[in-house]
Amino acid sequence: MKNKYILRSARKRHNRISMILVTIVLVLLTVVVSVGKYNLRQKKAEYDKRKAQLEQQISEEEERSTEIAEYEKYTKTKKFAEETAKEKLGLVNEDEIVFKNESEE
Repeated sequence: MKNKYILRSARKRHNRISMILVTIVLVLLTVVVSVGKYNLRQKKAEYDKRKAQLEQQISEEEERSTEIAEYEKYTKTKKFAEETAKEKLGLVNEDEIVFKNESEE
């Protein structure tokens, strides 16, 4: 009878130790997963911020590209050529009359 009692008592101790070890492992795993989750959330926040910045840059560059395309079209017009000739070369159309100030001469 003492043997049975000793065996039961040893099994109970062994089971308690096993349960405590399993609980400790589970707690440690929970802590590791929680820390990893926190780190991932921080990285996600940083990446979301960076994504917003890049989307803003893309929007600005698309606007700039549109402006450049419009300016390119404008530079191919006759009006642009005339304005450039008037401003830089001082040329005038044949049917225009030029008035000059006497003080400018």
